[in-house]
Amino acid sequence: METVERIEEKKQLILDLMQHKDYKPMKIKELSILLQVPNNERTLLEEVLDQLILEGKIIRTKRGKYSLPETLNMVIGIFQGNAKGYGFLILEDSDSNDIFIPADRVNGAMHKDKVLCKIIKSEHGGRKAEGEVVQILERGSKQIVGTYEKSKNFGFVIPDGKNFSRDIFIPKGDSLGAVTGHKVVVKITDWGKDRRNPEGEIIEILGHINDPKTDILAIIKEFDMDLDFPEELMKELESIPEEVTKDDIQGREDLRDVRMVTIDGEDAKDLDDAISLEKLQNGLYRLGVHIADVSHYVRENTALDKEAFKRGTSVYLVDRVIPMLPHKLSNGICSLNEGEDRLALSCIMDIDSSGIVKNHRVVESLINIDKRMTYNDVKKILEDKDKELINKYEAYVDFFKLMEELSVILRNKRVKRGAIDFNFEEAKISLDEEGRAIDVQVVERNIATRIIEEFMLICNETIAEDYFWRGLPFIYRSHQDPDPEKILKLSTFIHNFGYRIKGANNVHPKDLQKILWDIEGKPEEAVISRLVLRSMQQARYTFNNDGHFGLAAKYYCHFTAPIRRYPDLQIHRIIKAAINEKLDNRANNRLNKKIPEVAKHCSIRERIAEEAERQTEQLKKVEFMKDKIGQEFDGIISGLTSWGMYVELPNTIEGLIHVTEMDDDYYIFDEQHYLFIGERRKKIYRLGDKIRVKVLKADTIQRTIDFSIVLPDDDDAEEE
Repeated sequence: METVERIEEKKQLILDLMQHKDYKPMKIKELSILLQVPNNERTLLEEVLDQLILEGKIIRTKRGKYSLPETLNMVIGIFQGNAKGYGFLILEDSDSNDIFIPADRVNGAMHKDKVLCKIIKSEHGGRKAEGEVVQILERGSKQIVGTYEKSKNFGFVIPDGKNFSRDIFIPKGDSLGAVTGHKVVVKITDWGKDRRNPEGEIIEILGHINDPKTDILAIIKEFDMDLDFPEELMKELESIPEEVTKDDIQGREDLRDVRMVTIDGEDAKDLDDAISLEKLQNGLYRLGVHIADVSHYVRENTALDKEAFKRGTSVYLVDRVIPMLPHKLSNGICSLNEGEDRLALSCIMDIDSSGIVKNHRVVESLINIDKRMTYNDVKKILEDKDKELINKYEAYVDFFKLMEELSVILRNKRVKRGAIDFNFEEAKISLDEEGRAIDVQVVERNIATRIIEEFMLICNETIAEDYFWRGLPFIYRSHQDPDPEKILKLSTFIHNFGYRIKGANNVHPKDLQKILWDIEGKPEEAVISRLVLRSMQQARYTFNNDGHFGLAAKYYCHFTAPIRRYPDLQIHRIIKAAINEKLDNRANNRLNKKIPEVAKHCSIRERIAEEAERQTEQLKKVEFMKDKIGQEFDGIISGLTSWGMYVELPNTIEGLIHVTEMDDDYYIFDEQHYLFIGERRKKIYRLGDKIRVKVLKADTIQRTIDFSIVLPDDDDAEEE
């Protein structure tokens, strides 16, 4: 049996050959002759070629010739479907724009499928390139979640996701007894061709659409997330102690006498970071960021580790957390609970009055938390001067004031270098005992959240810079420069409001931060902030240090949350190996091969988690509005499209005023200036305008809210 290393070597050999300027597409027989493959290794060559095809690195033509996709004007990516039949090709390993796939060129591809696409129209004048699906390499969704509807002799399932354009036919004997209105999981048995719908069998009934909690369970299944941990993993947990043992503390630096606190939300149970701080006689601040030593318990290649890697991150849904690690670890021995000995990886930094880290060290430590604080209590002490809490935590008040002092220094340093600081409002959705949404409120950042934010940022930067200059294999958190085309569009739009971006062709974070300062407190603040964010690329995990545009940082990583993020756990292993001088050439070579795959996988898992979190939030916001049909609210226009205006309410709930509801005039959408203008009365609706709306509809199936405009009395009178 071939080793993984040998197969990878052969893959690289074939790729190097195909990348040569003189290579012409060849059949397997020609390749085997050229590569001098013995007859007894012909099967291995076929296996390697098949793996490369599956990975999307090479293609096989209808004539059986092998080539790189780009040499035949083809690309490989993930198909993103749309309910109207068309779709987009998302290119995984490229910074290129998505490719538009017209409905008549989808050729049976479904949402999330890995497909081979031929470019039929190049990108031009701001229009996306167009393509045609020529081959489905791998099906993305073997199971689909939806709502069952029963007919006399058969049934069908309407997929929950908006990305599916076709319902799934369910033969009579494959319904598992489902009735109309059941949320179900369907296994696809026949993908269908041409205009014929896919067929499937129902393998699980989640509950009725009116049953509490069925809705979020459906989203969990839609994103293929596991609620339970494998049996093998649970057996491994039995050997993990519930308290720190004598053997665990051997060789560790004892920091139990150092004053430390954790500051988290009231509901948090997985406490993975603690803070210590003192001002030295030489005027330096000694900041300690102490992170739970999860890697001590989650050993590489164990069942625990494999499951943590598979999940990639904890997922925080409205009504539950789907943890990366089992509760025995995340809420137990790895959680930095008050008054209990815990193992940690401590980054201790000496910082001067201008926020520069003069020196630092990272040690394996033994710690014991003095106080478990909440953001609200620290905020009340520092901002509200709450006498009762000041008396209760009298011994810590100066400690918190020192934290505030250092956090302001660090923030000022970041702002000065041009870091972009978005001040988005987040929603807190309250549920009743049955899981129904009963309130949606805005949660604002406060001094306590900013303190922890600044301390985590400086720690992550310090670690990343250290390991970059050591030249060791590492996982960085990278945020690349914005797409110039998007910045140009943003520049054109904000010019309508009287703002401009300096040097739009080579934008610096400072230029975008200046815009955010200029709009602070203005009606258009929320809208322009969101457009600035959309003009930027998404941050991701990378093997190379590409810098972090949004933070205006040359070096950045994620070190501070190993309970809930796998990249942090991987970084802890690298740091501990370096501390214990175990990073020899062999270990480095192994990491050089492993880390790019870890970075790519964790970036994908992060996107999935973010989308699942967004969908559950949207679902509960819609549910909250269901009993408010006919009620009126004030909002601002947050988005404009040819089909209508999106309006956001003060509590972050967003809905659509469809263009057909704008019936007091015939409105024309001016895409260049982002506005609607009435043909007869010349009334204008712009992004950022205040508007009063009435709730028309709240659809929990589509997860959408529809509004209509409430016209002022003088408009009504004129109409009459």
